[in-house]
Amino acid sequence: MVEIKDKTFVPFLERDKIQERVNELGKEISKDYAGKQPVILGILNGAFMFLSDLAKQITISSELSFIKISSYSGESSTGKVSQMIGLETNLINRHVIVVEDIVDTGLSMKHLVELIKEKNPASLAVATLLHKPEAIKHPIKLDYVGFNIPNKFVVGYGLDYDGLGRNLPEIYQLKT
Repeated sequence: MVEIKDKTFVPFLERDKIQERVNELGKEISKDYAGKQPVILGILNGAFMFLSDLAKQITISSELSFIKISSYSGESSTGKVSQMIGLETNLINRHVIVVEDIVDTGLSMKHLVELIKEKNPASLAVATLLHKPEAIKHPIKLDYVGFNIPNKFVVGYGLDYDGLGRNLPEIYQLKT
């Protein structure tokens, strides 16, 4: 159990299980993009741990870049997306893999996919560590999914509660 601010969280996904799945995703991406040199676009802040571990498992030549968007306040989505750090990498005719920590309502990812498509990439794929199918309001195609999880609030491994908990090496869910 961990305490973050006014909430208690209980273990949900252990570090070894996360690493095993991240390794598998890295192998899949390496195979699918062999010879293509993709741009791997990490979504800050949450995806930094996942992207760091995933990038180490991708064995093909690739370029890393980042964008920061947000639609959360506390433990719920605000329903509005605000782009905070812009995209600086040229994506025209590039193979782009967006790496996100979690897709729940799909709002942020829908917004980001639309933004990237305007940049005319050769292809676009989405990789997410966590997906909450029950929470989807804006369906989005997910090409690489680490884990489908229930619609519960989670922290750790990059995911936060009001900016705290990102540094936990495993994932915890809100105690009910």
